[in-house]
Amino acid sequence: MSKSTLSAGWIGLGRMGFPMAERLIKAGFKLSVWNRTKSKAEPLAALGAELVDRPSDLAGVDVLFTMVSTGDDLEQVYFGSVGVATGTRRPPIFVDCSSIGVEQSDVIRSRLHALGSQFLVAPVSGNGKCVKAGKLSQVVSGPRDVYEKVLPFLETIAGNGVAYVGEGDLARICKIAHNVFLGVIIENLAEITILAERAGVPRHAFLEFINNSVMGSIFTRYKTPALVNLDWTTTFTVPLLRKDMDLGLELGRELGVALPVTAATREAIQAHFGTAALQSDPEAYLAKDFAALLETVALHAGHKLVSENKPLKTGLEVD
Repeated sequence: MSKSTLSAGWIGLGRMGFPMAERLIKAGFKLSVWNRTKSKAEPLAALGAELVDRPSDLAGVDVLFTMVSTGDDLEQVYFGSVGVATGTRRPPIFVDCSSIGVEQSDVIRSRLHALGSQFLVAPVSGNGKCVKAGKLSQVVSGPRDVYEKVLPFLETIAGNGVAYVGEGDLARICKIAHNVFLGVIIENLAEITILAERAGVPRHAFLEFINNSVMGSIFTRYKTPALVNLDWTTTFTVPLLRKDMDLGLELGRELGVALPVTAATREAIQAHFGTAALQSDPEAYLAKDFAALLETVALHAGHKLVSENKPLKTGLEVD
């Protein structure tokens, strides 16, 4: 894999951003980084990254990557009072790996174009463990020539493959579709797991069968330990999943595509919020990983869940 001669900056070092930036640095790319909480960036400095004090300090890089929580966060680091695009200099290429709405992304693109910069959208599929294991995948849209320039970075971040899908915000559409699929899969996986367990099949045995079947996937395999051992360490929450289901349904209405399975799944996921309201700490219940949908399915079935305490591999272990 060829290295790029472009200088690069990175903004956003959360659950996903940190291992993505770390992967670039360990592969030999020179990276300047900024994060709202500077202490989270310090481990990268030990690996060779340059830490800067404000987003505007990255205005001189050739390509700027961002991985932030919301579209408003993205606008702030680009166009806020110390934003990277507010001075006389700015990066000629911006690559956003965040998951934000299409309309807001289009507005951001227009503002950057007016300033003379190019914009690629490059959302990813996977979690932090996928990044470390080299099993992250990425979908990209924007100018093809700009994509080719930054491809060495993208191929390093996404060890499982990069898909270029065209101009504009088509990658955002792909990400919405991806997360709709994610919602359908996790909800149905929770349902059939409880179905099998109610009949007397241990969760670990049922999921082993699924993972070894034609229906198994990287996703079902790496979620199995959580479902078996009731480990709801957060990678993605149910409120975020519901938001993406709603975005998918909205897109379906706009484009005239019927999404009955999506609609049914969205309402099944809504039940998690009603269940949360009955808990002693509703916010904590909703802050769990989205695999905790298993708890709601079990409660509605009158089924008591108990951790099976099985040491299981995720398939994402790094040697």
